[in-house]
Amino acid sequence: MSSLRDNLADAFLAESGSEPVDWVVAEGLTGYEEAVAFMEARAAAIAEGQARELVWLVEHPPLYTAGTSAKGSDLVEPDRFPVFQSGRGGQYTYHGPGQRVAYVMLDLKRRQPDLRRFVAALEAWLIATLAEFNIRGERRDDRVGVWVRRPDKGESVEDKIAAIGIRVRRWVSFHGISLNVEPDLSHFSGIVPCGVRQHGVTSLVDLGIPVTMPEVDAVMRKTFEGIFGPTERAGAPLLSGN
Repeated sequence: MSSLRDNLADAFLAESGSEPVDWVVAEGLTGYEEAVAFMEARAAAIAEGQARELVWLVEHPPLYTAGTSAKGSDLVEPDRFPVFQSGRGGQYTYHGPGQRVAYVMLDLKRRQPDLRRFVAALEAWLIATLAEFNIRGERRDDRVGVWVRRPDKGESVEDKIAAIGIRVRRWVSFHGISLNVEPDLSHFSGIVPCGVRQHGVTSLVDLGIPVTMPEVDAVMRKTFEGIFGPTERAGAPLLSGN
């Protein structure tokens, strides 16, 4: 079940001489509306050459987000958690504690102004991260995200372990990826995740990998640098209301 996206170049390095990407890990839970407001402001500053590129790792309180392709029928339990219109591509997804969300604000003009290659690079980042934990993540041509086969559940069963939803403005990306580390998987039942009814969701811990979020973060940074280039630790962003 190979993917056409496997044929795209996974490396998405910045042009020579570019500054490192700021790398920030947020503490505690980050409100969704505050996160989106910050991302939009930072992406605009990057486009103007007034700020460095940024990867911002957060956890959110339990919530659902609706992408630009979301269908109302896929919101199964509208009163279960707050629902936010996100502006990113894709359909409904869940965010909550135990899930690592990485908001990726990169200037694609400094790299490759090619959205398909950018998505392929994000998938490659997730697949490389999973490989560090001896998990084989796979792409699918008809489904964005990263999937794992579940022979323990049946020969043809596979679950989604990571989602991708991006937005690009003036060739600067924002929103990003989410990797299920140890979220409450029952919370996904309030939606049809990413519009896919035929498959389930899983996490690192659900797959028997007893890993902590800091351990995942360290691996994600290492594998990010292998695809996108150097990073540098930076201070936490100042959100509205802080």
